[in-house]
Amino acid sequence: MSAVDSRSVFQVNLQDQFGGGEVYTRFFSLALIDLGYRVVLFVSRKAGFWKSLLPAGIEIVRVDGSGEFLRRLPRAKSLIVTQTALDAGAAQWVAQRHVLCGFVHMPLYERDPPGLGYYHLLLPVSRHVLDSIRWRGHRNAYAEPMYGVAAPPRAADGEAISARSEYYWARRKLRDRLLGLVEPWWRARQPSLAFEKRPGVTLGIVSRLTPIKQFPLMFGIIAPEIARHPQLNLEIFGSGGYASVRDLRASLAPAAKQLRWWGHQPNVAAVYPWIDFVLSGLPEKEALGLNLIEAQYCGTPVLAVRAPPFTETVIEPDTGFFFADPRKDGGESFARLLRGLLAGVPRPDPRQAKAHLARFSSAAFRERVERALAAAAQIQQGNSIGQSGDQS
Repeated sequence: MSAVDSRSVFQVNLQDQFGGGEVYTRFFSLALIDLGYRVVLFVSRKAGFWKSLLPAGIEIVRVDGSGEFLRRLPRAKSLIVTQTALDAGAAQWVAQRHVLCGFVHMPLYERDPPGLGYYHLLLPVSRHVLDSIRWRGHRNAYAEPMYGVAAPPRAADGEAISARSEYYWARRKLRDRLLGLVEPWWRARQPSLAFEKRPGVTLGIVSRLTPIKQFPLMFGIIAPEIARHPQLNLEIFGSGGYASVRDLRASLAPAAKQLRWWGHQPNVAAVYPWIDFVLSGLPEKEALGLNLIEAQYCGTPVLAVRAPPFTETVIEPDTGFFFADPRKDGGESFARLLRGLLAGVPRPDPRQAKAHLARFSSAAFRERVERALAAAAQIQQGNSIGQSGDQS
């Protein structure tokens, strides 16, 4: 193997679908460029969103999977950073030849990808994730949570918020491919709906409708309480798979008259100002809650379960309010919170919490990235695979 390449970072994200990890890939890449690194990003050929998501200067290499990715890695010993965990065989192969680091975007309490033990350094996106890495017994965890950047996607000023499909059709499933062909035909024959804020208090979900959010479980408990207050409105901005939307729709049936679906919105920054409070999902499968950080950045306070990771990213009462996990009290805490909001409890402006929001600025993230890269450089020589040691 030739000499070490110390000024290039080879990043890997082989996801086919767009989500929080892909947003994270973007602002990690931006931080690397600002720090003077050459950035090469390996992506799936099936993912068509990267060119519009990434700035100029990032070298995109499209591959069919981990096999082609391994063949196209450089010969020089390099820093490899994954946004999607490699399987055990690929991770071992890479770690024997390169310095292998990886962001951990989900807590490991209910999962533990076998490839993680071969990594030289695991980069947790929150304290919640860091605790789960340690709980699993991994000794290769970087001790500082990386958090993220409050940088919601923006589009042209004045662009209207209009209803889009609430479904994300997975092309690998025959059912989804068929429904994905039928739905646009059906939707084209429906009247176009543009967003207008309704009278009353507006609660919003701005999120991918994925299983880790556990929205159906949460609303199965609290939707009847929302239904008791007709002056409450619920607006859902996001899309999900067929089963996720089906289950969420069923759990929200008691509050169906107060509910509207808007689908995924490309201009998320234009959405938040129309929402009075953004709702979290349930906590334990969440890694960070980037949407809650974005909401605060845009001036929209948050209603979240009082548990990590939300207790890391929301400050009560400056940027929002907490309620107890509805599974533990049947939704009583959430019901009290709603009554208080409807009785006129002052709505905070999270933009006033400047020190809190500064933790999620591009500058603060860039500094954390610089420290993490310094840690990677320190373990570049002499450490055995999977035994890099806790970086605390």
